[in-house]
Amino acid sequence: MDIDLAKLDRAFNPKCVVVVGDKQEGDFRWLRAQRTFKGKLYSVQVSPKSIEGIKKLGIENYTSIMDIPEPIDLVICAVPRSVSLQILDECIRKKVGVAHFFTSGFSETDTAEGKKLEKLLKEKCLQAGFPLIGPNCMGIFNPKVGIRQTVEQYTGTSGQIGFISQSGTHAIFCSLEAHLQGMDISKSVSFGNGIVLDAADYLEYLGRDADTKVIGMYLEGVRDGRRFLKTLRKVAREKPVVIWKGGRTEAGGRAIASHTGSLAVPQAIWNSAIRQCGAINVNDMDEMIDTLKALLYFPVIKSDRVAVAGGSGGQSVAIADDFGEAGLKIPLLTGESYQELAKFFSLIGGSYRNPVDTGNQNRLEIKRIMEILAGDANIDNLVLMISTHFITMGFSTDEDINSNVSMMADVRDRYGKPVMAIVSYSTPRGMERARDVTRKFQARGIPAFPSIKRGAFALKQALDYHRLKNA
Repeated sequence: MDIDLAKLDRAFNPKCVVVVGDKQEGDFRWLRAQRTFKGKLYSVQVSPKSIEGIKKLGIENYTSIMDIPEPIDLVICAVPRSVSLQILDECIRKKVGVAHFFTSGFSETDTAEGKKLEKLLKEKCLQAGFPLIGPNCMGIFNPKVGIRQTVEQYTGTSGQIGFISQSGTHAIFCSLEAHLQGMDISKSVSFGNGIVLDAADYLEYLGRDADTKVIGMYLEGVRDGRRFLKTLRKVAREKPVVIWKGGRTEAGGRAIASHTGSLAVPQAIWNSAIRQCGAINVNDMDEMIDTLKALLYFPVIKSDRVAVAGGSGGQSVAIADDFGEAGLKIPLLTGESYQELAKFFSLIGGSYRNPVDTGNQNRLEIKRIMEILAGDANIDNLVLMISTHFITMGFSTDEDINSNVSMMADVRDRYGKPVMAIVSYSTPRGMERARDVTRKFQARGIPAFPSIKRGAFALKQALDYHRLKNA
């Protein structure tokens, strides 16, 4: 079915939303999630017990979609599968924009009944030209308008990351983890079995979405591989697209079949096809978040030569190993840089080769050190190490952190070289502070990562992306 992107836009930016079948037994999870919606929210429910609870929520309830007194942009359907065809019929007659079916129990169950119902659902949609999200999915998240997949998600803000996922859990976790790391979602969709609207439809939509600057995808399979690759090639020319493919192993392939009913694709073939389209492969959620962050905040990365400062002697070994194993270089500095460092650098507790392990005393000269590294002809990318251990112990203050953030932004602007921060932690309290520090850096356009390994990986991903794009 050729997707009408205007209808899909009604779903992502609705003015009227109707939740069908939400129950008291489930604590009205869908109605509660949409309480932040800025438009008109209605309920459709026939159970007297649940209707009473819906009234207490202050939400107007009807017993049929047909009775809703205005045009409906999005229906969220949480009914048993046995009545799903009836609800779809009402959506079609009411000329609803898009329906999201949270309802599961279709082909993913590998049962004759489930497959039959899914086939009938799809046939009705295709005959009517009706766009369906799902079934067996968590639907849409748009924080700007307050449409959510779960009550844990944030609203009142909007970011630049679009996320497309067959898994509802991955869609939710990506939005929450990105938010904790200082990045927000523009629009996200979990589409489950994808029997009508598939990955290519959402990719085409987000490719045209002005709010979305980078796109992440979690996929278990695609129904029309030729169309998907054609769309991916077109979108990836305009925006970075990062793809996490589930089912890389035999066991993963079996799990896919029972999750969304998708067919597994050999990983080597998949990786090659995605790369040829100009997109980027990742293997897990951390890699997804870090790669999106790198592509969102870094300028064009042109070289693999890196200088790192701010760590300890023991960290220097790990830094060199992690950046080297990621495929990046930690070169020696020029003679001129070593001469400048020798004028003030205390060798007690520190070394100024590369990485520059500053120790406590030399850390006081971090601005001067970073300026020397930024001006070095052998260096093209700069990394500052920060540990929240010193903050939680009282050895470093918020003023010190703010000064480091401003210093790195100034170095980037004056020398024109990419900069990043590694903000490490070793305790739960330190982790909380690390999140705060990360957001401070990223508020100034400087990507910050929670470990050396993750920072090195992200930088290499950005380098590979820009090399591929400019090849």
